Amino acid sequence: MNNEAHKLSVIEKIGYSLGDLSANLIFQTLVTFIAFFYTDVYGIPAGKAALIIGMAGIFGGAIFTPIMGAIADRTNTRWGKFRPWILWTAIPFGGIAMLTFSTPDFAPTGKLIYAGVTYLLLVMIYSANNLPYSALSGVLTGSMSERNSLSSYRFVAVMVAQFMIQVLLLPLVLILGDGDKAAGFQTVMTIFASIGVVFLLITFLTTKERVIPKPSQESSVMDDIKDLMRNRPWVVMVILTTLIFVTLALKGGSYIYYFSEYLSEPALAAFLENIGFNGFIDGLNSTITGMGLTEFKWPEDPATSAFSLFNATSIICQIIGIFFSKSLADRFGKRDVFGGFLFLSTIFLLIYLVFPPDAIGLVFLAQIGHGLMYGVTIPILWAMIADVADYSEWKNNRRATAIIFSAMIFGLKVGLSVGGSLVAFLLAFYNYTPDLATQAPETVTGIRLMISVFASLPFLIGCGSLFFYEINKKMEVEIEHDLLVSRGETG
Repeated sequence: MNNEAHKLSVIEKIGYSLGDLSANLIFQTLVTFIAFFYTDVYGIPAGKAALIIGMAGIFGGAIFTPIMGAIADRTNTRWGKFRPWILWTAIPFGGIAMLTFSTPDFAPTGKLIYAGVTYLLLVMIYSANNLPYSALSGVLTGSMSERNSLSSYRFVAVMVAQFMIQVLLLPLVLILGDGDKAAGFQTVMTIFASIGVVFLLITFLTTKERVIPKPSQESSVMDDIKDLMRNRPWVVMVILTTLIFVTLALKGGSYIYYFSEYLSEPALAAFLENIGFNGFIDGLNSTITGMGLTEFKWPEDPATSAFSLFNATSIICQIIGIFFSKSLADRFGKRDVFGGFLFLSTIFLLIYLVFPPDAIGLVFLAQIGHGLMYGVTIPILWAMIADVADYSEWKNNRRATAIIFSAMIFGLKVGLSVGGSLVAFLLAFYNYTPDLATQAPETVTGIRLMISVFASLPFLIGCGSLFFYEINKKMEVEIEHDLLVSRGETG
């Protein structure tokens, strides 16, 4: 059998996907709730919490990630280069996640030290786990079509994790902590970490590395860096990945203000009642309490309740979009599909600027459109990065999968940091004041601009950058064929 172009089984695709579900139970919690946990649960001042998150993110994530990429590319074991890192980091990842969301009763300085050390360790172990995991997708098979399929499986799992965190985490914290958020977070994260360890072990056991570089392709770190600098598709992908995650962090961090400070609370309450959502929650609680269990504590104020439903709607629509991703990418090529649907998703962001505060139905319809369009792009981004690793081998006769993926993860973390910082910067620029019952008109205008115009700009620039990305459908086929020939795997 041609191992390079191996057709992956459903079991292997699901097994691989569980690794990303595991990682995202932790990662999505960090992105969405770590600042809230530090300030509102552990009692760390906001400024010092921001310093911990920023500094640990830079040193443990952005700086350590390329180092980890070089290490992973030079790892050689009987299990391969990347699979062993999933095994080695599984238990430490789960253990450090539990410690990060614990609240030991230290003095203020002790809390800062504890939070800083545990967050730094968690970001580093996340890089040591997720970078080899991401690179593994590039060596399970040499078939670009199979990678498209694998990415679709993977990002359905990611969306499941995102749904669990963005929609269900706070209710679970309230239920399992019986109102005590500190106890609730610790219990929920212990459960998530335990599940995550098991899923990572399943990923290790169900996958196999098949694209193995020949010994003649071994290179130094400097050789890898020189290859990257000459690899224009790689440069484009670094820029594109950074821009994508700037938008994701900016709009993700701004939506809650759009709901709480701009949209009409009576209109939100009426919308939830008219669509039957309040009745659904009441019926769910009647069933649960009838079984002798604690009721499902969904947020009661209209803005928070509608915002949580808004997130759930987005995630479900993105999952639907993912299902169309493979067939479209196989037919038209990843670059063109990615660029086209990224542009369409941007249109649905821009139109938020014109909605009046009582147009709740239109707000949700725009989110449905955005989620469907953006969902198509989600798995393609990472499949394109695997193609860039193939392109590098095709051009230079040397393969450096992990260091190529490390640059993308670096872009991801930079994008999240920049986008998250922009939320705070723009709120300050437009004079947002948390304690005001009603924000000034210029503040509300700024919030509307944040989720529409400002959030759209990185996506639009990303669309433009794809004009310099030369791996189109024709080149995908050529690269795949030539590499199979060069590896002697055509027979």
